[in-house]
Amino acid sequence: MRYPILISRCLRMLIISVGILVWGMMDCTKTPDIPKEPEKPFVRLLKNESITSKILNNSVGYEVLLPDNYASSNDSFPVVYLLHGFGDNQSAWVGDGLIQYYADKDVSANGPMIFVMPQGFNSYYVNRYNGSYPYMNFFASELVPEIDRLYRTKKNPQSRAVMGYSMGGYGALILPSMHPEVFSISVPLSMSFRTDEQYLAETQSNFNSQWGSIFGGFGMTGQARLTDYFKLYSPFHFFDQNDLSKYSGLKILMDCGDDEESLYITNGSLHNLMRDRKIPHEYRVRNGGHNWEYWHPALPEALKFISYGFAGKTYPENPDPVNIGNLIPSSQYTLENLNGSDIQLGIFKPIDYNLASNSYPVIFWLHDFAGASRTENATSVLSFLNNSMVAGNIPNSVIVEIPEGSSEITSDVLTQIINQINTNYRLVADNKGKVFMGNEQGGANVCDLISGVQTIFNGVFLYNAKLPANTQAIPGVYYYVDVTDKSDFYESNYDLFVDIRNKGNAFEYRVRQGTTSLQSTINGLNQSLFYLSLKLKNQ
Repeated sequence: MRYPILISRCLRMLIISVGILVWGMMDCTKTPDIPKEPEKPFVRLLKNESITSKILNNSVGYEVLLPDNYASSNDSFPVVYLLHGFGDNQSAWVGDGLIQYYADKDVSANGPMIFVMPQGFNSYYVNRYNGSYPYMNFFASELVPEIDRLYRTKKNPQSRAVMGYSMGGYGALILPSMHPEVFSISVPLSMSFRTDEQYLAETQSNFNSQWGSIFGGFGMTGQARLTDYFKLYSPFHFFDQNDLSKYSGLKILMDCGDDEESLYITNGSLHNLMRDRKIPHEYRVRNGGHNWEYWHPALPEALKFISYGFAGKTYPENPDPVNIGNLIPSSQYTLENLNGSDIQLGIFKPIDYNLASNSYPVIFWLHDFAGASRTENATSVLSFLNNSMVAGNIPNSVIVEIPEGSSEITSDVLTQIINQINTNYRLVADNKGKVFMGNEQGGANVCDLISGVQTIFNGVFLYNAKLPANTQAIPGVYYYVDVTDKSDFYESNYDLFVDIRNKGNAFEYRVRQGTTSLQSTINGLNQSLFYLSLKLKNQ
């Protein structure tokens, strides 16, 4: 009787086992759930990137800074190649250069850009004369195409700029100059190179280590150093040819400090050559030397200049005008005849002059109003200076405006003016707080007249002075020389600056954006207020 029950149980177990087997087989046909790999977070700054160069037979490192909106858009972006200096590497622009801060600071105005920072070794970004290290070929033929392949770039020369400092400043000039089919915008900061004269004067060890191994002439002296290869890569030669059409599409902004040891000669001489040859460019000289303290303040305008180039816009000839502020009342500017002369002096008294009994610093200003209204021009300049006094930027001072051109201002006439003003007004004694200032032709005459009265004045301030050639500095005199890069007297102002440095005088030298105008004088005054204040305070 148990057999039927046992058989029934076995059948049930068999059916259950077969069901489990069939279910298992059916389940095995399903695709197993594979967890999705999490999306990688967007990284703007890509470090430790590299490219294997067939041309160099070597791996070259680089870093990339992408725009903040790179991942959230499908846009293509222009590219700025940032070149480091001698002895530095591809991380310099991110670390010391703070490029991400400056890129983001004005991105709404300048637009987003991709920044690529390659390792330049000590190549000066050119091919070596003997073919042993063709770095420029690598840059133009391998690096740029690789960046275009990996990133959403705008693939045309109008959308590529090169900016660099020191050795990288030379690279920023030479790469677009030699390859205008690849790059169109050049921003050299404190460009490291040499004029022919500087090249010949290099010590043998410096020449061999820094120049001869790249441009040829290793171990040579004298004219033998000026190899054909050096001339091929020297802007003092390739910008001095008859046919300059190759460079007509380049947009160039150069910037170099007035305290550079020798590069002020290199960059100033190149500016002069380019002006002589009518090669369009922008040039700036500010206070400072060969360091990031100088290059950081250059970056806002450099990026603005690059953005104009990317947009195909012409860079403004003049900067935004400095605001003059409230105009002075007529009571603060009066005319006074010079005794025994037809010269009318303009006298400005600070707002507190009649309320106090103290003595005041004084500015003697040779005013070139260039055929415009003397009163209107004087009112504009004096109003700006008065508002600077009210703001505390310069001390309250008497200003003596001497019209330029109405009568000849000789040394004797100037002495007579000084004596009359010392007699009639409460001024500080001796040369304490006395400044001699001139604009345009007035500046040229200041340079002529200072030789007879240098012990009377604490400093000379020149704004777009129309200096004749070979104007000499007077030893021991402090000079503030301010000129716009479009001035017709660019060379004579530069030559005065060089002479000032050679004689060991205290100085400041500025080359600013702009043309010659009354507004330009005011813009120059605005930039000089700190130094003007020091001299009026007898510091």
